[in-house]
Amino acid sequence: MTTDPGLSAVVSERRQLINLAYRLLGTLADAEDVVQETYARWYSLSRAQQEAIASPGAWLTTVVSRICLDLLGSARARRERYVGEWIPEPLPDRGSAADPADRVTLDESVSMAFLVVLDAMTPAERVAFVLHDVFGYPFAEVAEIVGRTPAACRQLATSARRRVRDARVPATSAEQRAAVVRNFKRAWENRDIRALVGLLDPGAMVVADGGGLVSAAPHPIEGAAEIARYMAALVEQAPGLGLEERPVNGQPGLVVRHAGRTEAVLAFEVDGDRVTRIWAVRNPEKLRPWTDS
Repeated sequence: MTTDPGLSAVVSERRQLINLAYRLLGTLADAEDVVQETYARWYSLSRAQQEAIASPGAWLTTVVSRICLDLLGSARARRERYVGEWIPEPLPDRGSAADPADRVTLDESVSMAFLVVLDAMTPAERVAFVLHDVFGYPFAEVAEIVGRTPAACRQLATSARRRVRDARVPATSAEQRAAVVRNFKRAWENRDIRALVGLLDPGAMVVADGGGLVSAAPHPIEGAAEIARYMAALVEQAPGLGLEERPVNGQPGLVVRHAGRTEAVLAFEVDGDRVTRIWAVRNPEKLRPWTDS
């Protein structure tokens, strides 16, 4: 039995498409749906139509990007109905994906801090920036996807780049970030408020996402002392709570388990030797990749 090289080329694009869609949408479930819809559109073409497409990979990328652009355009209305704060879906390490084609490459462009900045962009900014700055597509190709001129897309990317630069904290080594998260875990387990305050930046913030499905802080918690008391109270209220150090979107993080269930996944932003941001995802629909990992 011979394998159609054209079919193999199309199927081999899946991982790249998943990576693109996740960065554009911020949730793995939505990314998988978009890629599935894209392949459905490809296979609905006649053989002659498929053969007339010079670059199937470019065609697939264009369709994924345009579907994502449409979804991002309607996301504002969906967010208005979302209960509480919305945080991008956290990803475990590479080894958790059953199918290697579904693994998202965990680099700086999927860190929680980066995804949160992407989420603050306009849909066109986000698509132009991710396609050009993250995936290296020239502005001429980005323009065809976004439906604007190359010059306009260059401006969109410049604006997006400015947002990223303004939100970026000074670089901290992976070892130092891991040490800060490890010390935070130890202090949290011991309900050591003084130690927690020492590990938190005075202007630190915790944002929690329960999606209205489980309890979570309805608004961001700000200030080292307030956060420390809140975290200590959580451990006090839930005896048997287990904390596990795990990479979250490629960065040091914590997984909270209770009675054998994953209750929350925490991503951290670290500046030097202090935590500046904690994103706590509790929405069970966003914890699907963590249930069996």
